[in-house]
Amino acid sequence: QVQLVESGGGLVQAGGSLRLSCAASGRTFSSYSMGWFRQAPGKEREFVAACSRSGDDTAYAASVKGRFTISRDNAKNTVYLQMNSLLPEDTAVYCCAADRHGFIRAGPQWYEYWGQGTQVAVSS
Repeated sequence: QVQLVESGGGLVQAGGSLRLSCAASGRTFSSYSMGWFRQAPGKEREFVAACSRSGDDTAYAASVKGRFTISRDNAKNTVYLQMNSLLPEDTAVYCCAADRHGFIRAGPQWYEYWGQGTQVAVSS
C-alpha cells in the first residue's frame, strides 16, 4: 500500500508557473506508475499526465502537452508536475495517483491509490 500527499498548489496569474509535488510513503514507490489528474468544479475528473516506473516514458492530455511536464525522483519517493504557461481553464484540484501494474494509462479506474489533492487557481 502507498499513501500519497500532494503539495505546491496555489493562486497564480495566467502565464505563470507552478510545480506540484506528490510525496509517497513506503519503499515500493518505484514499482508504481504514477499519474496526475484534475477536477474542476462541476466537471468530471480528467487525466493530465502519467509516467512509467522509471519516469522514462510519459503521456499527456492534449490540453496540457507542451506546457506541463511530469517527472519523478524514485530516491525521494516523489513525483512532480511542472506547470508552465498556466491558463484560467487549468484551475482545478490536482491529485496524484499510483498504479501498481506499472502501465501508463489515462483512465482513473486503473489507479489504486490517490492523494487528497492540492488546489490550483489561475487568475486571468
